[in-house]
Amino acid sequence: MELVAKIVIGIVALEHLYILWFEMFAWESKGKEIFKDALPAELFKPTKGLAANQGLYNGFLAAGLIWSFFISDPLWQQHVALFFLSCVAIAGLFGAVTASVKIFFVQALPAIIGIILLLLQTVL
Repeated sequence: MELVAKIVIGIVALEHLYILWFEMFAWESKGKEIFKDALPAELFKPTKGLAANQGLYNGFLAAGLIWSFFISDPLWQQHVALFFLSCVAIAGLFGAVTASVKIFFVQALPAIIGIILLLLQTVL
């Protein structure tokens, strides 16, 4: 169970590193492809700074999840991972309500699965 939880945490972290990359460095190319149905093409250039700010926050989420892999105390490691997964899940739920339901499946659901796996570790 612990290995599966760490794999899910790693996937969520990698996903947020990817989000950091396209929001901070490829907003007008890859971002335009990803959000083609959500934003008109002419809005990508003027929103580049806003997207970069969002990308930075996604990077912080990824950094927190990656940090959890380097904590030697198992309880502290679990609490840090739960905190950052909860942040991802809340952001994903908010995005699903305010922007696109797809965000729930791409962002919130993997984080929720990670949370469940970590909590099951405690119970089992």
